[in-house]
Amino acid sequence: MSYVAIFITYIFVNNFILTQFMGLCPFIGVSKNSESAIGMGMAVTFVMGIASIMTYLVYTFVLVPLNLVYLQTLTFILVIAALVQFVEMIIQKNSPALYQALGIYLPLITTNCAVLGIAILNITEGYNLMQSFCAGTAGGIGFTLALILMSNIRERMELQPVPKVFKGVPIAFISGGLMALAFMAFDKALLINLLG
Repeated sequence: MSYVAIFITYIFVNNFILTQFMGLCPFIGVSKNSESAIGMGMAVTFVMGIASIMTYLVYTFVLVPLNLVYLQTLTFILVIAALVQFVEMIIQKNSPALYQALGIYLPLITTNCAVLGIAILNITEGYNLMQSFCAGTAGGIGFTLALILMSNIRERMELQPVPKVFKGVPIAFISGGLMALAFMAFDKALLINLLG
């Protein structure tokens, strides 16, 4: 698969939030304002890209040669946890306001199934190192796109007369469902028509 096809696939066709429903906790929790959504999206994109490289290297040069492939999930979680700790320290040092805004959701990147999902998908799809990195980065960009779109919708919803029973999380899930329906327009057939 070409790099352009991988990017389009993981941003639009297989968006982790809107088509695979992975990472819904930060999608709802951090999407209350655009600044937090952008910060979380950048952090997740960085972690997904680097985790894709690291997990590929660990899988290819450690797990396969030692015949320890059955430890794949556990190993990938440990690699992701170390990366998240690194990102958390950087954000805390360089942007204390963003660190406070992200709150508990920043360490939860460790257990974000989208990050683990891309690491496992890279191995399942048989991607090489660069394809894995592209898939991880594109997955993070798609994650960020969904967060930014949702944060813009939620900021506008705060100004609208939404019935009391739907205020907050219920209208966020309804909006997310409508966004998921819109993203269903991006499918494999569209990708084949665009790229041949």
